[in-house]
Amino acid sequence: MMKFSGITPSGHTQLGNHLGAVSRWVADGGEEDLYFIADLHAMTTTHNPAGLRGRAAEMLAVLVAAGIPPERVFVQSDLARELGALTWILECTCSYGEAARMIQFKEKADGQAGVRLSLLTYPVLMAADILLQGASEVPVGEDQRQHVELARALARRFNATYGEVFTVPEAVLPLTGARVRDLADPTRKMSKSTRDSAGVVFVLDEPDLIRRKFRKAVTDGETVPAYEPETRPGVSNLLEILAACTGTTPKEVATRYSSYGRLKDATADAVIETLRPIRERTIELLSDPGELARIRKAGAARAAERGEHRLSSALRLIGAS
Repeated sequence: MMKFSGITPSGHTQLGNHLGAVSRWVADGGEEDLYFIADLHAMTTTHNPAGLRGRAAEMLAVLVAAGIPPERVFVQSDLARELGALTWILECTCSYGEAARMIQFKEKADGQAGVRLSLLTYPVLMAADILLQGASEVPVGEDQRQHVELARALARRFNATYGEVFTVPEAVLPLTGARVRDLADPTRKMSKSTRDSAGVVFVLDEPDLIRRKFRKAVTDGETVPAYEPETRPGVSNLLEILAACTGTTPKEVATRYSSYGRLKDATADAVIETLRPIRERTIELLSDPGELARIRKAGAARAAERGEHRLSSALRLIGAS
């Protein structure tokens, strides 16, 4: 079974990305699994081209620095030609109604002027991402499950109409680490694209900055730490983060600290040590553009090679070659 996951460079990689996804990719990834930086998906709204290019390079460096084998990761835009061709084939297989009923499109486009067409069609691009690589499992959250269902429908329809080419993928619940919440507002998850970064710990943050962010973390009016996610989300968030970094459980961690101050300092120290080797290796890669370019080129070549026969078969069967 080949799993396929991606991360969009809509911001700098943060602690929630690492504990919730990347660390699991490293620990549980198989030899056939692939991971990609979905920079084309970040173009559905207004963006800064140079900023997007820089974040994609940084994210590639972070994934490799975290321990994902270089041959299993690539940048989506490096397959722009292959994905463009397959997206068009799938758009010719997809109905307008199927695309328009996607929940994210309806929510983001509702009442807004100047909505880009790509916001409507990017689920078809996502289907192309999945089907080009022959993915059998796609770990996604509930907000993306509908998009995988579209990929399944398009794969079945193409196979039934033109001939068997595509693996029909399964949406699976991802193996996740801690539910990392924003330190300044624990009612929302930590996000790389949030405008207020006071409560967001980024992978490349300096240790002193990480400590300051944890010391300012919002907790509650109690004095003794306890793991109660529903009623005490702030302190529970700290306990989940510390547990994820130390290989224990939040409830077990809670018994070790009698004050919020000590818990905040211990969590900061654990996060700093968890991120230290990743930060150091990422900086090394970013300071060596030649090596990073080599890694990127090799990953793109492998991903393109894996999908070449599916694309050529689809083009032939649909009458385009």
